[in-house]
Amino acid sequence: MTTLRPEPLTARSMGTHHDRVDGPEKVTGRAPYAAEHADPASPPVAAWMVTSTIARGRVLRVDASTALEHPGVLRVLDHDSAPRLADTGDQELAVLQDDRVRFRGQVVALVLAATSEAAREGARLVRVHYAEEPHEAAYDGDTATYAPEGVNAGHETDWADGDVASVRTPGAVVVEGDYSTPHEFNSPMEPHAAVASWDGTTLTMWDSTQAVHPVARTLAPMLGLDPARVRVVAPYVGGGFGSKGLPHAPEMAAALAAVAVGTDEPGRPVRLVTTRQQMFALAGYRTATRSAVRLVAEPDGTLLSVEHDATSQTSRFKEFAEQTATAARMMYAAPARRTTHRVAALDVNVPSWMRAPGEMPGMFALEVAMDELAVATGVDPVTLRERNEPATDPETGKPWNERRLLDCLVRGAELFGWADRPAGPRATRDGDWWVGTGVAAATYPTLYMPGNEARVEALDGGRYAVSIGAVDIGTGARTVLKQISADALGVDPAAVDVHVGDTDLPFATVAGGSAGTASWGTAIAAAVQQHRADHGAHPEVGAHTTAGAEPYPDTEGHSLHSFGATFTEVRVHAWTGELRVPRMLGVYSVGRVINPTTSRSQLLGGMVMGISGALHEEGHRDPRFGHVVTQDLATYHVAAHADVGDLQVEWLDEVDELATPMGGRGIGEIGIVGTAASVVNAAWHATGVRVRDLPLTADAFLDLPPLG
Repeated sequence: MTTLRPEPLTARSMGTHHDRVDGPEKVTGRAPYAAEHADPASPPVAAWMVTSTIARGRVLRVDASTALEHPGVLRVLDHDSAPRLADTGDQELAVLQDDRVRFRGQVVALVLAATSEAAREGARLVRVHYAEEPHEAAYDGDTATYAPEGVNAGHETDWADGDVASVRTPGAVVVEGDYSTPHEFNSPMEPHAAVASWDGTTLTMWDSTQAVHPVARTLAPMLGLDPARVRVVAPYVGGGFGSKGLPHAPEMAAALAAVAVGTDEPGRPVRLVTTRQQMFALAGYRTATRSAVRLVAEPDGTLLSVEHDATSQTSRFKEFAEQTATAARMMYAAPARRTTHRVAALDVNVPSWMRAPGEMPGMFALEVAMDELAVATGVDPVTLRERNEPATDPETGKPWNERRLLDCLVRGAELFGWADRPAGPRATRDGDWWVGTGVAAATYPTLYMPGNEARVEALDGGRYAVSIGAVDIGTGARTVLKQISADALGVDPAAVDVHVGDTDLPFATVAGGSAGTASWGTAIAAAVQQHRADHGAHPEVGAHTTAGAEPYPDTEGHSLHSFGATFTEVRVHAWTGELRVPRMLGVYSVGRVINPTTSRSQLLGGMVMGISGALHEEGHRDPRFGHVVTQDLATYHVAAHADVGDLQVEWLDEVDELATPMGGRGIGEIGIVGTAASVVNAAWHATGVRVRDLPLTADAFLDLPPLG
């Protein structure tokens, strides 16, 4: 494969509205999702997962006799009868390979049946006999923790710059507090699902995933297959928020079931759909976090030191460490900074990615602490952040690409009417409602994933086909890649056919880390420029080129981040403590916005998710039995239409060609960062009650303390 560094693109379609190319299929119900793939010539076998009812121990025996007598049940796979894997090093994916139970909700059997109804009833009839062992499924102050070798996204576990103990001055203001976020679950509309078939040589899987190539490359060696013999297809995906960014146990369960069925009936597909309840145990989640933040500042609010010590949980059999404290390393100027991460290993399912892992819980803690510092010093919260603006990245010492946080704060304050805000809390009452406003900053790193490839082919009539194995998880990737391709080729978007979501297409990385458009678009730009070099401006029909991009962003010379500011109004009922968010404004610096319509949806979606985390989302695990109690959308609340008031989004007019040849940076996650903190800060301004634990609930505001 040829690789080159593409030249910056001239914007023609980029930056303008373009209707979603998949819109008609979705609104008419013609877009096939993973579980809807069907071959009329080969009706699928339905698979249903039987999951453990203990948190730790061994499976002594799986009694499937009654289940096998049920009409329609074909067979039951367990740890003795399931196909063997060639590699069981990843214990999350080593489904049905031994008798160990590592967490409650683990797959301990698979029922295969002619219909989903028969499979579900068969699963109910399976009897699993266990040897239960003592377990630990919740951590508190006495739970042992350790320092992982590294934390998510490749960050150092601990980091320090300067001596936090030596920067004290007489009269310094100290703010310190403990902040927490609960277990949060991604809960996309489409549950994890797959239709898989094994023809004796090749495994084909229609999967609900954010990354077809990584799924194939992960499953293939475990199955003892060459990656070329695993095809993964994901034409349409109903959301993921990170939960579908990595393969999880249901995908391997579908693959094993397909191998078992295909050995006797080659090519017959197996359909497996994870239930909503099972997703709370088998699809990852945002681990609960605890943050101890300590800020020391001059009386005028100028920071002297920033300390952030973060603790979270992981599973005992597979480590995932949330990078909660990393934003504190680079967000504000201070002579000294120190951050640490510790994790507690428990008998629970594996945490994983959820929209803005690290930044979401970490910036919640830091931005609430900054608001407390503003109160303690008597400095306006916007002014406080301006006063602590760093000239260069405090973590790396590199110059910024475009750090325009101050522009976001100033513009947001102007649009929101911040100048009219009363200084003290509980200063505004509207009937039975206390009214307050709050602000918080947001940041997200500019990530880029190398290794992407794209294929460009000349078609009849001046048209082109652009192919890349990227996945559109509902964000509008098809649409923006069409616009990028058109501008790279110098044609109208209508002249470009974009093909995505299949491992038969050139390699693409995960739709995650707000890096999809940047990484895939850069590869497309490189492929187009190579195609022009190979075939000229007027290629013959059928002329094609596959190429990828050399690492593009100037990460060696600059620190690349996006920034934003969220302003929120909160109303708290004086008698019931009920909270409402009637209006919220987000202003963001994200480089060139490729498509204003899809970009606005992404930023608004992040803000809604931030409101949801601030007011509703809270997963509860019963430590006695190890299971998540809130394992459906009736008990695990997410924001609904009635919870969302007047949301406004604006972005700065800018082009960042240090980040991508398109001039844009990622937008998928920054909208959730800082949003919950702005709600908490506004609730304090309304009531004088400082809440440090998410979510905010009415009971915190029933007995308001005296002011002064």
